[in-house]
Amino acid sequence: MQIVETLNEGLKRAYTITIPAQDLEARVDAEVKKIAPQVRMPGFRPGKVPANLIRKMHGESIHADALNASIQESVDKAIRDNNLRPAIQPSVDLNEDYAQGLDAQVKMALEVLPQVPTPSIDSITLERLIVEPGDEAVTEALQRIADGQKSYTAAPKTYKAKDGDQVVIDFEGKVDGVPFEGGKGEGMAVVIGSGQLIPGFEDQLVGLKANDEAVINVTFPTEYGAKDLAGKAATFDIVVGEVKKPGETKLDDDFAKSLGLESLEQLTGLIKGQLEQELGGLTRTHMKRRLLDQLAESHDFEVPPSMVEAEFNQIWAQLEQEAAQEEDAESARAEMEKDREEYRSIAVRRVRLGLLLSEIGQANGVEVSAQEMNMLIAQAAQQYRQEDRQRFAEYIRQTPMAAAQLRAPMYEDKVVDFLFDKATITERTVTREELEAAIEAEEDGGHVHGPDCGHDHGHDEKPKAKKAAPKKAAVKKEAETEAAPEAAEKPAKKAAPKKAAAKKEDAPAEAAEDAKPAAKKAPAKKAAAKKD
Repeated sequence: MQIVETLNEGLKRAYTITIPAQDLEARVDAEVKKIAPQVRMPGFRPGKVPANLIRKMHGESIHADALNASIQESVDKAIRDNNLRPAIQPSVDLNEDYAQGLDAQVKMALEVLPQVPTPSIDSITLERLIVEPGDEAVTEALQRIADGQKSYTAAPKTYKAKDGDQVVIDFEGKVDGVPFEGGKGEGMAVVIGSGQLIPGFEDQLVGLKANDEAVINVTFPTEYGAKDLAGKAATFDIVVGEVKKPGETKLDDDFAKSLGLESLEQLTGLIKGQLEQELGGLTRTHMKRRLLDQLAESHDFEVPPSMVEAEFNQIWAQLEQEAAQEEDAESARAEMEKDREEYRSIAVRRVRLGLLLSEIGQANGVEVSAQEMNMLIAQAAQQYRQEDRQRFAEYIRQTPMAAAQLRAPMYEDKVVDFLFDKATITERTVTREELEAAIEAEEDGGHVHGPDCGHDHGHDEKPKAKKAAPKKAAVKKEAETEAAPEAAEKPAKKAAPKKAAAKKEDAPAEAAEDAKPAAKKAPAKKAAAKKD
């Protein structure tokens, strides 16, 4: 085998690998001898089938396997002998005029990870903004629970409905006087002022009483799920079955017991704990962004263009998806285009921060244990049907890139926690509003990616995009990382040649099929409201 370097420019490397025909033939001969005892053929005793007949029957597939194995070994050898750290899986191409009996020539091209300078982590200073969950916040949370548990009692027949009351109606919707599919229902309970139905519908229920008949005039929103109704004027003939008044929910032990708890004190404690956890998450988000700002400001090095391109493509795909949901999708895309280079800069920063975090983690022994990885696999497998969970687990364990993607968020959190322990931290008590304002004040950006990130995340809040980009731009805060992988020192695995290698089995199909029901066309915003 001969390996010749043909390109060494920046982070780009290329090699030509020649595999002699005699080496391939020797591998084929060895495989024929190996399988000969198992081959069965009419007219021959077991294990006595001549080698030439075995070659005639299975030679093509044996040779293909031998070629694939030789190419993989040569790629691994080139990576190992040249101390390469691939940024992404190498591109491997077999010469198109290759035929059995000839030398095989393979072209391998890749980008390597840069030599990341030793990260400076001894001078990190951070401020921890602390919010105490006060009694008022706990009481408000309790009241929201109570409001969600409201019971309604029938009002007198002469009682006229008002805001907050529940009205039970039968209805039939029409467009241009013609009933439309899905626009008819009976016994639908509507709370006036809940925003449950399309704009203007609930307001026209005010003042009605039991047994009243009325015609409701509305216009379906332009973004309504049923395209044949979107933006159209409609009428709903309704009959009021009854009007119900909300009962008062007392915050006492009986209320707590109705939720399966022992006392109001226990419920209050749980609520306070949840608030503490929520506020702690906001505090961590703020600190994390400040931490990454400092890392980004103090480190600057070349990053692999292929990684940047992959990250940018993910950002752009998310933005495209959000733009498609805008009322004026064309204008949204035009605004995106104005910021294309800005988003590309964000991609560069994400990749650089991902490499930094990976370098810090490896240099300081940060790792995700086998037990923790098994927990992650078990949690992720829950999204699949019971019978597919084992296949999913096997796929993750056999696919390094998929495993790295699953492992990345936990690894990242561990690296961040390590840096928090190293940092000099001061504390300041603030209000929730001040903390949220501090987070919103951060520069728009997104999570960072290292060399093994699979890019399929989607955690945490989505900030507003710059200028007039889509309302829910999928680019996250630039300092908010979500995937600093642990595998920066590991070469990409099993680079299959485009012409010779067999495809790997795909990951198991999503177990839970999309089961979205067809949008009904009753007066609800996106689907018909169900009966009470």
